[in-house]
Order: sequence, then structure tokens, then C-alpha cells
Amino acid sequence: MHAKKSPVTTLDVLLLVAVIGFFAFIAYRLFFALNYKWNWAIIPTYLVRFDAEQQRWTTNVLLDGFLTTIKLSLWGTVLAALLGACIGLCRISSRLFLRLIGLTYVESIRNTPPLVLVFIFYYFVSDQLLAAIGIEELFRTTTGATRAAITFFFAEPQLINQFFSGVLTLALFQGAYIAEIVRAGIQAIDTGQWEAGKSLGLSKRQLLRQIILPQAIRIMLPPLAGEFINTIKWSSIVSIISIQELTFQGLQVMASTQATIEVWLTISFMYLALCLSLSLFVRRLERIFARSDGATRAAHFPLAEFTLKTK
Repeated sequence: MHAKKSPVTTLDVLLLVAVIGFFAFIAYRLFFALNYKWNWAIIPTYLVRFDAEQQRWTTNVLLDGFLTTIKLSLWGTVLAALLGACIGLCRISSRLFLRLIGLTYVESIRNTPPLVLVFIFYYFVSDQLLAAIGIEELFRTTTGATRAAITFFFAEPQLINQFFSGVLTLALFQGAYIAEIVRAGIQAIDTGQWEAGKSLGLSKRQLLRQIILPQAIRIMLPPLAGEFINTIKWSSIVSIISIQELTFQGLQVMASTQATIEVWLTISFMYLALCLSLSLFVRRLERIFARSDGATRAAHFPLAEFTLKTK
């Protein structure tokens, strides 16, 4: 019988002390050794404000930027997931033309700096495509409930071109990475399952929908969660095209107040809260999938499940 190991070792304690000491040193340098005049009192005033006309509290620039970041990330993630799924299926297609399209897109995006892509997509999408469609003029003519809905789900009509450019930029950039996750997840399924499905007379579409994808999604979920979190973090890069998201608004506040460290720390905590919430949500989904897998195995193989539990 093996001796029970201690859950905490001397090395664990030393590492913990080292980590605490490192952060204590950083805190000391920030709050005591650094010749900086802290002004945390201004931060709440840029989060919320009292509207004298409407006689109620409303969001201010930092919180407005945070909400814009959420909307950018949400729409960018949805479009990136759809685009990535399509390109990922092209990457495993039996047709050479579709595989070449998928490979060209993935390699072009993954080997181009994101900052360059932002400018390319912005000047093409905003100045050419959206201007040709006339989407900004269309949204500017809306009134009442329609205008309020557009502002709530997207952005102010006068900023709609920049917003859509940012969303498309995020979607095109992240779609390449999601495509590779989809391809790898599908190819991770044993080839015997493809052969068994074909022997039953199932088409490739039926095989994907009924057998392969339900299993591949469980494999893809952790890396997909990482890419969704990256979408939130990469949304800050579109601040260079004047999209009023969190980083852009933070830069505006810093320029007017000179409270550089306070604003950057506040922005960091807001990004952390958003990314951590998504991470915890995905972990919960993973546990749900794990329980459903266990229940399915127990239903189909009760004797094997009992044997594993008694070992």
C-alpha cells in the first residue's frame, strides 16, 4: 500500500512565498517607491454619471467603452465561429479547390500582423464596401425605436461604419484560428467511425451532423474558449480606427486627467472580469458535457461502468 503523499510540499511553500514576494515588491514600487500622485477618486466619475435632464444615473465613457467592447467581441465571435466552421470544413473537404481556398485563407491571415489587417480591412470595408452599400446613411435616417435598437445592439449610427469594420476585422482574423481548431477537432475523431457510418449508408453530411460533430465539439470546446477570450482581448486593437471601445475611451480619459496608472489598472480589471466570466462559463459547459458523457456510457455499458467504479 502506497504511503499517502502530503498535499503541500516544501517546494510548493517556497514557490508560493516567491510569488507573494514578487507581487509585494511590485505593489511597493507602485504605491511607495514610485513618485506618483494617485487620484483614484476620478475613476468612478468616468464609470457612471448623473444625467440632470433625465434625472437618473447613466453610464459614462469608461463603462460605455466596456459595453462597446462586449458588443464588438460578441458579434466578432459569432461571425468568426461561423466563418471558422465553414473554412474548417473546407480544409477537410475531398475537393481540392475547397481545400486550397481554406489553406490560402488560413495561411494568409495567420502570417500577417493583425495591425496591418486592421488598416487593410478598415480602409477596404469602411471606405469602399460599406460606403458603396450606403449603410451609414441608411442607419442615420432611422428614428425612434429602430434607432434605439441599432444603438443598443451595435453602435451610434454615425459610428456604424467603424463598428462594422471592427467586427469584420475581428471575425476575419479570429476565423482563421477557429478554422484550424475545427479541422483538428474533426480529424481527431477515429477514422473507424467514418467507415462505420458509411457502411450504414449515411451521407457525409449526415455523418458530420449526427456522429462526428457532437464528439468533435467536446474536443474543440477548450481551445475555442481560448480563442473567444482572445477575441475580447484583440478587440482593443481596433481602437486605432477610432472605435470607442474600452481601450480607446481609456486613452481619452488619460489624456484629459493624466491619471495614467489608475485608468490602465481599471481597464485591466474590466478586461479580466469579462475574460474570467467567459472562462468560468466554458468550464461549466465542460463539466456538463463530461456528466452527459458519463451518463451515456453508463446507459450503454452499465457493467463496464460498474467495473471501473469498483477498481
